[in-house]
Amino acid sequence: TTTPRIGDILQKLAPFLKMYGEYVKNFDNAMELVKTWTERSPQFKFIIQDIQKEKVCGNLTLQHHMLEPVQRIPRYEMLLKDYLRKLPQDSLDWKDAEKSLEIISTAASHSNSAIRKMENLKKLLEIYEMLGEEEDIVNPSNELIKEGQILKLAARNTSAQERHLFL
Repeated sequence: TTTPRIGDILQKLAPFLKMYGEYVKNFDNAMELVKTWTERSPQFKFIIQDIQKEKVCGNLTLQHHMLEPVQRIPRYEMLLKDYLRKLPQDSLDWKDAEKSLEIISTAASHSNSAIRKMENLKKLLEIYEMLGEEEDIVNPSNELIKEGQILKLAARNTSAQERHLFL
């Protein structure tokens, strides 16, 4: 009540939000593992269902709880933008809140970048499997730029052959 500020607090905590990028990168895999083990192991399924019945879970599934951290950074960013819109510019918290927003936006960007990298690796893995797993293209330094149908023109007789190109 003496100093109604949140910008300074968020500014101190915001750098830790970058670690959410790692969580986000592994999110799809974690969700798939929960699904797989729920289907494979009746004991695992029973334990998960038993835990989800607990009052502390608020009638939400494990998957709902796992989704919360993925939504956290964008939610902080949105709330902080709204806070700054309503905060008078001469407020003592203005500079700290603005700096916090800058740090949180960077964390959100980092998280989005991690998502894009994982999606790219998944796509490369799909292509690798589609090509018969002969040429190992799955590497974090590789990036799928474009794919699609092209026509290959023969130099001798100018006949056209359809090909699928991965760039």
